[in-house]
Amino acid sequence: MRENFGFLICVWILLWGNCLGRFVVEKNSLKVTSPESIKGVYECAIGNFGVPQYGGTLVGTVVYPKANQGACKIFDDFDISFKSKPGGLPTFLLVDRGDCFFTMKAWNAQKAGAAAILVADNKDEPLITMDTPEEEDASAEYVLNITIPSALVSKSLGDSIKKALSLGEMVNMNLDWTESLPHPDERVEYEFWTNSNDECGPKCDSQIEFVKNFKGAAQILEQKGYTQFTPHYITWYCPEAFILSKQCKSQCINHGRYCAPDPEQDFSKGYDGKDVVVQNLRQACLFKVANESGKPWLWWDYVTDFAIRCPMKDEKYTKECADQVIRSLGVDLTKIDKCIGDTEADVDNPVLKAEQDTQIGKGSRGDVTILPTLVINNRQYRGKLDRAAVLKAICAGFQETTEPAICLSEDIETNECLENNGGCWWDKNANITACRDTFRGRVCECPIVNGVKFSGDGYTHCEASGALHCEINNGGCWRKTQDGRTYSACVDDHSHGCKCPPGFKGDGVNSCEDVDECKEKLACQCRECKCKNTWGSYECSCSGGSLYMREHDTCIGKEASTKVSWGYVWAIIFGLVAAGAAGYAFYKYRIRRYMDSEIRAIMAQYMPLDNQPNNVHHPDI
Repeated sequence: MRENFGFLICVWILLWGNCLGRFVVEKNSLKVTSPESIKGVYECAIGNFGVPQYGGTLVGTVVYPKANQGACKIFDDFDISFKSKPGGLPTFLLVDRGDCFFTMKAWNAQKAGAAAILVADNKDEPLITMDTPEEEDASAEYVLNITIPSALVSKSLGDSIKKALSLGEMVNMNLDWTESLPHPDERVEYEFWTNSNDECGPKCDSQIEFVKNFKGAAQILEQKGYTQFTPHYITWYCPEAFILSKQCKSQCINHGRYCAPDPEQDFSKGYDGKDVVVQNLRQACLFKVANESGKPWLWWDYVTDFAIRCPMKDEKYTKECADQVIRSLGVDLTKIDKCIGDTEADVDNPVLKAEQDTQIGKGSRGDVTILPTLVINNRQYRGKLDRAAVLKAICAGFQETTEPAICLSEDIETNECLENNGGCWWDKNANITACRDTFRGRVCECPIVNGVKFSGDGYTHCEASGALHCEINNGGCWRKTQDGRTYSACVDDHSHGCKCPPGFKGDGVNSCEDVDECKEKLACQCRECKCKNTWGSYECSCSGGSLYMREHDTCIGKEASTKVSWGYVWAIIFGLVAAGAAGYAFYKYRIRRYMDSEIRAIMAQYMPLDNQPNNVHHPDI
């Protein structure tokens, strides 16, 4: 009876999130390009296994098998193969839903050579997410080896494809994952919902293996500021009616507020669910303390080392072992213990309370109910928990042209600029190209080289513009050195285009030819002038020892020049002397006039002057 009661409690804890949660089906685009009768764009649900091509597309032709239409058996038994012939399109296998696990259908399709599997629903209903089976035996290991993408399509689309194929028509399709993940800017934010339990079978094993393999890439992305990572942990609460039961006490902390299932699903042996909750809390607190110190990537080191040094099977899943790992990483253990707090107290734990609140989905993101779960740019990842697959999905979250170098490595994507320069503009002489490799494919965009911006359409034309543009391949203009002289048709300012320099004529791009000023009578045309053409200029001399004045295109004698020059000098000197004498005489005249007027004014006060009137009237006495 006790075991049955404990089992009911465990079931409640496991299913609570699924009963109350809001699960969002992640979708990608499916485009049928032929035949015309079903041509269009449809939605399909991404399977939670295999490797979806996040950020990419896959083109193929659809095949519906004549036998084993549910794909529940190996196709070799029916002598059927879906391997593409050389030069042929990849095969998308359409199968019926039912009779076996989704993963088994995908595994059999992959072994038969299919590039992707489409599962047609067997009833009209909203699309669901195809998930992995809850198996604990070794047979579930095949799930980890599924690498082809999978999708669930509606019953109506499946019937339409089957009908077209029965009429002998070829059904071509494009699976598109380019918009399956948001990619708004140059930083990706992602979350990993996990737990510290290492005794839950293949799922736990694959989870630990993923952390070990992905640690290096995750730390590089985090340290260089390309990503913002946050680990999370799912907990459940114990039903209020059972809080004081032995089962809830063994699986929960803080008076039934935060619980986890028993690792071995056996309450009589091994570790309890509350041990898992405490270790989850310790990992969350370590991330909090490490993040506050500016080193959030230490979480990856701790989780990896804890899994290696403190496994449940060796009975080292303890605080003592965890503290040793923490000390080895140089993280403040006192702050972590303070963060964990008293797990027996009847109070909320701020960290775990925040984790439960975060489990509830907001906006387009559903509740987190599946472990492990990866959320990238607020969208739940679907597919295999594998280093390459997850890194590809994270790379799909960057805005185009902002991806870090790790996203452009050969094992993640194909550099389309290596073949025919991606069809973009290319200056072979300067080795400058408009082709930029991105995770989603190449873009043709005129570059900026050494501070010089190129402008154009990026496909057929790019031209250097602005100041210093002549430093890059001479601005694409003509340039030549001859007889120790160098001439260029590029003008190093904000102007556009090429213009042959003075003394040359041509288009300025491909050629500039020397202008013969002598032959075309453009210079050195005076009677005494003798003209000789040079490359880019001319030389003009005068007969009889005369001097050539280039500004006036004339010849003058040396003696005449000297006489004329001294005449000018004496004329200037005499002019200055005359001007000085005239100025001095004018100055003396003005001074004398002023003095005379002052004296006359003073004398007028005491005696009449000649120019004053005599008929002055005196008053009567």
